[in-house]
Amino acid sequence: MSIQKSYNLTQIKVFELLKTRKFGLTGKEVTARQKKYGQNSLPEGHRASRLILLLNQFKSSLVYILLGAAGISLLLESFVDMYVILSAVIVNVIVGYVQESRAMKAMEKLRRIVQFQALVVRNGEEKNINVKDLVPGDIVVLEPGYKIPADIRFFDTVNLRINEARLTGESHPVTKTTKPLTGDLVLADRTNMGFMGTVVVGGSGRGVVCQTGTETELGQIAQMIKDTKEEKTPLQERLSSLSKLLGGMILLICLFIFAFGYFAGHGFLEMFTTSVAIAVAAIPEGLAVAVTVILAIGMQRILKHKALVRKLVAAETLGSTTVICTDKTGTLTEGEMKVVRVITNNQDFETHEDKFRTHLKETGASFIKALEIGVLCNDAHIENEYSDIKDWVIFGNPTEKALILAGSQVGLNRSNLEKVTPRIDTVPFTSERKFMMTLHHDKKDNKVIYLKGAPEKVLEMSDSIDVDGKIEKLTPAKLEKLKKRYELLSNKGLRIIALAYRSRAIDFTKMIESPGLYEQFVFVGFMGIKDPLRKETKETIDLCKKSGIKIVMITGDHKLTAQAIANELGLPAKAENVLEGAEMSKMNNTQLQERVKKISVYARVTPKDKLRIVDAWQAIGEVVAMTGDGVNDAPALRAADIGVAVGSGTDIAKETASLIILDDNFKTIVEAVRQGRVVFDNIRKVVLYLLSDSFSEVIMISVSLLLGFPLPLLAAQILWINLVTDGFPDIALTLEPPEKAVMEEPPIRRDEPIVNNEMKILIGVISLVTGLVTLGLFYFFYKATDDLDLARTIAFVSVGIDSLLYVFSCRSLRTSIFKKNPFSNIYLII
Repeated sequence: MSIQKSYNLTQIKVFELLKTRKFGLTGKEVTARQKKYGQNSLPEGHRASRLILLLNQFKSSLVYILLGAAGISLLLESFVDMYVILSAVIVNVIVGYVQESRAMKAMEKLRRIVQFQALVVRNGEEKNINVKDLVPGDIVVLEPGYKIPADIRFFDTVNLRINEARLTGESHPVTKTTKPLTGDLVLADRTNMGFMGTVVVGGSGRGVVCQTGTETELGQIAQMIKDTKEEKTPLQERLSSLSKLLGGMILLICLFIFAFGYFAGHGFLEMFTTSVAIAVAAIPEGLAVAVTVILAIGMQRILKHKALVRKLVAAETLGSTTVICTDKTGTLTEGEMKVVRVITNNQDFETHEDKFRTHLKETGASFIKALEIGVLCNDAHIENEYSDIKDWVIFGNPTEKALILAGSQVGLNRSNLEKVTPRIDTVPFTSERKFMMTLHHDKKDNKVIYLKGAPEKVLEMSDSIDVDGKIEKLTPAKLEKLKKRYELLSNKGLRIIALAYRSRAIDFTKMIESPGLYEQFVFVGFMGIKDPLRKETKETIDLCKKSGIKIVMITGDHKLTAQAIANELGLPAKAENVLEGAEMSKMNNTQLQERVKKISVYARVTPKDKLRIVDAWQAIGEVVAMTGDGVNDAPALRAADIGVAVGSGTDIAKETASLIILDDNFKTIVEAVRQGRVVFDNIRKVVLYLLSDSFSEVIMISVSLLLGFPLPLLAAQILWINLVTDGFPDIALTLEPPEKAVMEEPPIRRDEPIVNNEMKILIGVISLVTGLVTLGLFYFFYKATDDLDLARTIAFVSVGIDSLLYVFSCRSLRTSIFKKNPFSNIYLII
C-alpha cells in the first residue's frame, strides 16, 4: 500500500491508493497496517561485540610479524625485547579499537534525528502518538518546529515552509504546495512532499503518509550507510603489501640459511638459532611504533590548521588524495547570502566586500530607496540589534537577512526606519504570488506600499520607474532593457530581487482581495544576491591544480547557477563538464565511469548520486575525498577514501567522516592534504632508515655463515639495536619538518608502494656497505685478539654508530644531505 512517486499523483488518487480519507484511519485499519508494515523506524546496524571488535584489530600482516618476533624473543629468553615488541602491538590495537568503536555510533546518531511523537488524525480526532506507530495512510498535522515523522504527500498547506538542508543540502527553506508535479524529479524539486527528519520552519499543513521506516528517503540513506563497506586506506594496503613482502623474504632467507648450514655440517640447534637471529635482524621492530607516532603527529599538525582527523590512518590517506569532491555552500563560499549588486535605472553598483559606503557619493536617491524598501518590506528579525553588526543574530530566510545587512551598511537602521515609516499591514510572500507587499505610513502620514519579489512579477505590476526621485513612465524600451539586465545577472548565478513602491491612495484590503489591482507601482531597482566565494578559495583551487589534484564541485543549485560559480572559481564549466542529477540517473555505472574524468560540476544531485560519483572515481583508481554536512552526505562520506565533514554539519556526517573541518573552509581541506603528504613522506624516511639498518644485519650474518665465520651479532644484540639504538633516531625522523616541494608534485598513486625503486637502490647500497664494513671490523678484531666477545662488541657498537650517521641522509628523498639545514630537526641532533 506504500506508494512511490506520489508527487506525480493527484490528491484524490493518493487517497484512493492508500485507502484512506482526510479524517484518518480507524483503529482497526491501523492495527492491520502495523502488522503488515511493522514499525516506522530506521534499520538497526549490525553491532559487533566489543570482543570481536578488539580481535579484529589483530588482523594485520605487520601485527602477525611483530607477534612472531615477540615469540622468537621469548624462545631466546630476551624478555625485555619481547615486552617492547608487544607494547608496540598493544598501542596499535588500542588506537584501532577506539576509532572503530566511534564509527559504530553513526547509525545511532541517525536514528535520533526522528522525533518520538507525531500529531495525527485518526477516527476524525487529532492525537499525539509515538512516531514508531505511524502507518501508510495516516494523516499528519504539521506546525512550525515539528519534525516530519515519515514521507508524506501534502493535501493542505498554508504558507508551509520546510528546512530540508539535512536531506537535500539546500540551505533555503522550501515552500510547499499541494499540486501534483510532472516528471521524474529529484528530492529538492518535490515541492508537494515532506520527508522524514526535515523540520517545519513556517506555516502549517497536513499530509498523508506514503512511506514509513526503511521505505522513506531517510530510511534508504540509513540502509546505504549500513550496506556501504569502508575500503582499506592506501596506507593500510601499502603496509599490508610491505609486511607480506618482508615476511616472504625473511622466510625464504631463513630457510635457505638453515638448509645451507645444516647440510654443511652445522648442528640442528645451532642453525635454528642462527635462522632465528636472521629473522630478528630482518624484522624492523620499530616500524609499527614509528608509523603510529608519525600519524599521531600528523593529526596534531592538521588540528593546528583547524581540522580534526577522526581515524588515525586517514592522516596519511589525505596525502594520497587525487580528487576532492566538495560542496559549494559554506565550503567554497561563505555560507551566507549577501547583496552584491544594486541596479537602478541607469546605474549598476557592485557592492561586494562591504563597499557600500564608498558608493554613497556616486549614487543617487534610487540606490538608497531600493535599500530602504529591502529593509522595510521584510520579515527578518534582528535579535540583538544594538550590538555590533558583525555580532547580529538574525532570524528569517537568507534573502531577507541579506537585505537587512545591505541596508545596515549605509546606516539604514530597521528600528529607526519603522519609527518614521511604521508598518500597518502585510501581504506575505507565497510561491504562487511571487512577491511580498507591506503597507506603511510615510513621513507625511500618507499611506505607501512597498513591494519586493520576482523581477518578472514586479515589472509586470509597474507602470513607472524611479529615476533618483523623479518618476518617469516605464516605456516598452526601458522595460526590455531592464529584462535583459536581470536575465543576464540570473545567468551569472545571482538571485535577483526587484523592488518597487506605490504612493497613490488605495484601499489596501480591497487590493489584497482583488489581484487585478496589483498595478501602478513605481519600479526602483534590482538587487543581486548570492553566497560569495571565500576570499582564498580561488587561490587554493589554483594550488590544487599545480599539485595534480582534481576539484569536483557538487551542489544542489540549478545547472546555470552551478556553471556561473564554476566559471568564477576557474573550474571547467562547459556543457560537457556539467552533469545534472536527472541526467546521471539515466546512466549506468560503466557510462558514468567513462565520463567522470570530464565532469567538474554536478548539479541537483541526490544522496545516491554522490555515492555513485565516489564509486566511479574509485573504480578508475583514484583516491577520493568527499565533503558533506548533511544526513544525505553520510553514505558518500563513508564510501570515500577520506570523508570530510564540515564543523557546522550534522552529527551523523561527523560520525561517518574521517576528517572534520572545524572552520568549514575549503582551504583547510587542502592544508590537511599538505600535511597528509608530509605524513607519507616521513613514513617513507623511517622505512628507508629502518630497512637499511635491518638488512645491514642480514647481510652481515648471511655472509659470515657463507664464509664460515662465527655469528658477528647475537639475537639479543640485534633486537637491542633495532628497538633501542635505532628507536630514538627513527622517532626523531617522525618530527621531520615539511619540505617546501611537497605540494609541487602530483599525488602519490594509489598503487605506488611505500618502498619505490629509488628507495630499494638506497636500501641495497646502504645495507651492503655498512654490512660488509662492519663484518670486516668484526673479522679483524676476532683474528687479532681471538676474543669473540670483544669482536661482537665492536660489531655491535659499529652498527649502532653508523646508523646514527646515515640517518641524516634519510631526512630527504628529494635533495642532497648537503643542501639540508642540519639543525632544522633539533630532535635528531639531540
